[in-house]
Amino acid sequence: MKENIKTYFDELASKKKPRAINAYYWNEITRYIEYFTHEDDRVLEIGCGSGDLLAKIKGKHKTGIDFSEKQIQWAKEKYAHTGIEFIVMDANNIQLNEKYDLIIISNLIGFTEDIQKVFEQLHKVCHERTKIIVQYYNSFWEPFIKLAELLRIKRKTPVQNWLTSSDVNNLLYISGFEVYRNSRQTLFPFYIPFISAFLNKLVAKLPLIRYFNINHFSFARPFPCKNNSKNYTVSVIIPARNEAGNIENAILRLPPMGKHTEIIFVEGNSTDNTWEVIQQVQQKYHATHDIKIFRQPGKGKADAVREGFKHAACDILMILDADLTVPPEDLPKFYNAIAQNKGDFVNGTRLVYPMEKQAMRFLNYLGNHFFSWTFSFLLEQRFKDTLCGTKVLFKSDYEKLIKNRSYFGDFDPFGDFDLLFGAHKLNLKMVEIPIRYRERTYGNTNISRFKHGWILLKMCLFASRKCKFI
Repeated sequence: MKENIKTYFDELASKKKPRAINAYYWNEITRYIEYFTHEDDRVLEIGCGSGDLLAKIKGKHKTGIDFSEKQIQWAKEKYAHTGIEFIVMDANNIQLNEKYDLIIISNLIGFTEDIQKVFEQLHKVCHERTKIIVQYYNSFWEPFIKLAELLRIKRKTPVQNWLTSSDVNNLLYISGFEVYRNSRQTLFPFYIPFISAFLNKLVAKLPLIRYFNINHFSFARPFPCKNNSKNYTVSVIIPARNEAGNIENAILRLPPMGKHTEIIFVEGNSTDNTWEVIQQVQQKYHATHDIKIFRQPGKGKADAVREGFKHAACDILMILDADLTVPPEDLPKFYNAIAQNKGDFVNGTRLVYPMEKQAMRFLNYLGNHFFSWTFSFLLEQRFKDTLCGTKVLFKSDYEKLIKNRSYFGDFDPFGDFDLLFGAHKLNLKMVEIPIRYRERTYGNTNISRFKHGWILLKMCLFASRKCKFI
């Protein structure tokens, strides 16, 4: 089987023919994978063939391996001046001395004799936060592809494996990887102007219909090691507007986390004496706490959070709303989740435990459920509460997020969606921590249900074009 497959791909490389009728199909795969790549990533493609996919995606260092010498030779000829490293190597015996941020396996597992063995080899080139994208055919399409081969619309290929998403996810699981997202793309794999775009960018993303898409993608990462929690430093950013009565309690109730915890207050256009209280608290606790204070240059919570993140010096960035409706005592749960590599982006959820009667107004409650369902659909990861103010991520990921921000634009006055959309595009695994949501003990909410709800709805519509219907 292996020799037959090698001969097949060697013959393809010898002809050196560019993809013609199937070019649209391959370009759709490349376009989707490219969405999740970043210019700072080290990228490895297993079974890179002639290197077309690898050449079109982002990455600061890109490596492709393939067991076909002729395919690798062709790749080197085509992309000699790109800096991509192409190596003849069998996926069953990976011998590389590097660790990669992103590993891509596209249209390979159908031709693999022992898929589990290939997946297990990936551990050699993974670090603890490596992301893996596995692309493969939808088994529903098997008879149609065989018909296309019979009609010579598609090249006849050797006998393939036809696996379901459950099969692939299980193979990844028993090989030591957790799958955090499954995606289905491309309903119509041929190019007809306007029609292809309509079917693949819109219709293919709809519930039920998406199960008939030809391309399946499993997103995975190594399982976190047990009892392997690193000791990080933490920056807690507390945006505060008209919260004078909560400032000192935020200090007193915030537990120390990791090697060091710094607290960053960012005051924003208060009409009470919040700024004065922040200054007093900094002086009062300067001997026991590392407190930095700033006044935001613009307006809105997003601007305040970004100002705090800009001055943060620690490994992990946390947001704590100054109203303290999310208890500061719960922040160690967030720290432990990210420090133990349970997720790359940790989001609080207020909608699991019963909440105090006045903690959230009824229309806000309904709105939160609506937006959580919307985000679960748009980002293909489950969300219970997208609007909880407490969000946690690594500073290194936030720095990447900043570089991607131009893709979405500066449109979010709250900062929640900006971070969630950015984390999605960075291909981060997102997890939620349930917290008990408390009533305010001081001041009034800064949220307008109808005005801000309309803004959030517009942002969802905007994001649907940037995240889902792409």
